[in-house]
Amino acid sequence: MATSERGPSAPPDPTREERPSVFERLALVSYQRRWWALAVWVVALVVVSVGSQAVGDSYRNDFRLPGTESQKALDVLKDRAPDQAGSPVQIVLRAPDGLAGADTRSRVESMLDEIGRVPHVVGVLSPYESSGTISRDGTIGYATVSLDKQSEDIPAADAEKLIETAQKAETDGLRVELAGDPIRAAQSGDSGSAEGVGMLAALVILVLLFGSVLAAALPIVIAVFAVGTTLGLTVLASHVATVANFTAPLMMLVGLGVGIDYALLVFSRFRGELIAGEDRRQATAKAIDTAGRTVFFAGCTVIVALLGLVVLGLGSMQGMAVAVALTVLLTMVSSLTLLPALLAIAGGRIEKGIRRRAAKGRTADGKLWSRWSAGVQRRAWLAAVVPLAALVALCAPALDMRLGFADAGTHPPETTARQAYDLLADGFGPGFNGPLIVIAEGGGERAAERARTVLDDTEGVAATLPQGTRDGLSTLIVFPASAPQDAATDELVTRLRGEVLPAVEAQTGATFLVGGSTAATQDFSGAVADRLPLFVIVVVGLSMLLLLLVFRSLLIPVKAAVLNLLSVGVSMGVVTLVFQNGALGAQEGPIESYVPVMIFAIVFGLSMDYEVFLLARMHEEWERSHDAALAIRHGMATTGRVVTAAGAIMIVVFGAFVLSGDRMLAQFGLGLAVAVFVDAVIIRCLILPALMQLFGSYAWWLPRGLDKRLPRLALEKP
Repeated sequence: MATSERGPSAPPDPTREERPSVFERLALVSYQRRWWALAVWVVALVVVSVGSQAVGDSYRNDFRLPGTESQKALDVLKDRAPDQAGSPVQIVLRAPDGLAGADTRSRVESMLDEIGRVPHVVGVLSPYESSGTISRDGTIGYATVSLDKQSEDIPAADAEKLIETAQKAETDGLRVELAGDPIRAAQSGDSGSAEGVGMLAALVILVLLFGSVLAAALPIVIAVFAVGTTLGLTVLASHVATVANFTAPLMMLVGLGVGIDYALLVFSRFRGELIAGEDRRQATAKAIDTAGRTVFFAGCTVIVALLGLVVLGLGSMQGMAVAVALTVLLTMVSSLTLLPALLAIAGGRIEKGIRRRAAKGRTADGKLWSRWSAGVQRRAWLAAVVPLAALVALCAPALDMRLGFADAGTHPPETTARQAYDLLADGFGPGFNGPLIVIAEGGGERAAERARTVLDDTEGVAATLPQGTRDGLSTLIVFPASAPQDAATDELVTRLRGEVLPAVEAQTGATFLVGGSTAATQDFSGAVADRLPLFVIVVVGLSMLLLLLVFRSLLIPVKAAVLNLLSVGVSMGVVTLVFQNGALGAQEGPIESYVPVMIFAIVFGLSMDYEVFLLARMHEEWERSHDAALAIRHGMATTGRVVTAAGAIMIVVFGAFVLSGDRMLAQFGLGLAVAVFVDAVIIRCLILPALMQLFGSYAWWLPRGLDKRLPRLALEKP
């Protein structure tokens, strides 16, 4: 008897019950205690929302880069010349009849006296008190306002007070605009109605997919609960940790897309189980035990990738990465706990609609995807090579991508920061919008004078203004001849540090440091570029290892890594074409330094989501029949509709943020939308089935010795 039970053809023991998995038990607990599960989520959302509204946020950016030259320069100024360490603000003036007129001068000086009483202002330098601050034709000038803190530490309300006080001096003959990082921060655009537009478009797609407003609303409700709770927690956390001021809209962008996506995958499996004849309780348990595992795997991949950003050591990115990772975690948990509870509460009406549509034959969409898969398999080489070549071509622009931060030149024309930027460029040249700060330690005034002489003769330098010497510390303001975002300005900073100033050091014995916001931007971008390769290797390596353990294959992890990297490459190529090269009428400028690493972390995780969801169904059929071609058709037939619908939802949610008033959010939105389109449509519908057909049975091959030694991870329970 014992021998028979161990044989391959032994029938199952009907008296022996299989122990439910962790996922199944979690689903059943949430289903049976539905009101408790819902109450926990409602209480959590209400408590954190009320708490966050009561205390408000304390977002602040941290652009410190220990060890970089710009950071050393800033630290020296804070220590030995604190009045020069704060972020400066320029009050730019334009009088068509000239700034020297008595009435105009009186009005300007009166306004500057009032500016000196605004919070955080420690000094005001009038254009009438220093040389080089009024243009040659006498119509444009600027006053420099010294603040006691860096831009990220200046409250927006105080920056707005500065704008209001200055612009009260405007008349028909005097125009007043303001420039500087605190002014830009106070006028930064937000996502506006982007979230609402994305959610409305997602709802329309879900209604078309499920034929029911109630069923379509469930994934959106899941996303709203998760994003709302995380947003409140992040606001509270901002009082005890550094959280960048652009974290919240990015969390909403990712949370809404991922939340709807995860809930859709689980709900689609629930729908399939109902159509297969399961009752609502068992369909919920099976959906969580199958698609829920895929969601868990994909969510963990995104979280690991995001937390990998923490080790990059970039201040603002660390808080942002943790916050977005928490958003993904809560969307994953809500899909596994809140969704079963909602299916138990509202599932009766949903079930009737699904069974009614099934009885009318409206759910047999798998046949269409099966025929599509068969067509791709018949022309596998064509379906693989042509789209691969097109995608590689779209990656090419990313090779010339320049990282940086947008300056006021990319702001909307109606903002005062952009108006001041244009006036300074007209009156003094583009480099006046991004001055460099050169610090000389030791050598006294002789070293500063020698440095000024050399800098004035340096190619790419428009002007040099000395700021005096104090306690052996001299400060020079260097204005490049090119705009802050130009590649020529980056080259100038490199030459000053590597060639020009070292020669002056040898002559004078002084030590020179090049700082300022323009130099700091170059340092930050360089730090990201230097650390990105290791980050990519670690994330890709861990993902390949997980796929190896789950699918017991050598080719599948390699294929997944290459295709996922390809979707990221296309994404960055398109972002570079649009925002750096000015395609489609966008304002030209560098790609925000945060964008590539964040897009890589998020897109790689989302790509793994679709990869695992599709391959899991292929693997099921392969284990059953060992027919590679049939496994491909089965996987496409059972997941094609869901993957394309999920992709469409993500595209409209992410794409809506392109319409936001914030350049960085627009870059994120476009990059993520393009990556999802490439992954869900071109790769999953064409390239992946074609490659799997070409691989044949070798796609599932793993050396026997390695198979025995590797631990097993069960993604889908048969």
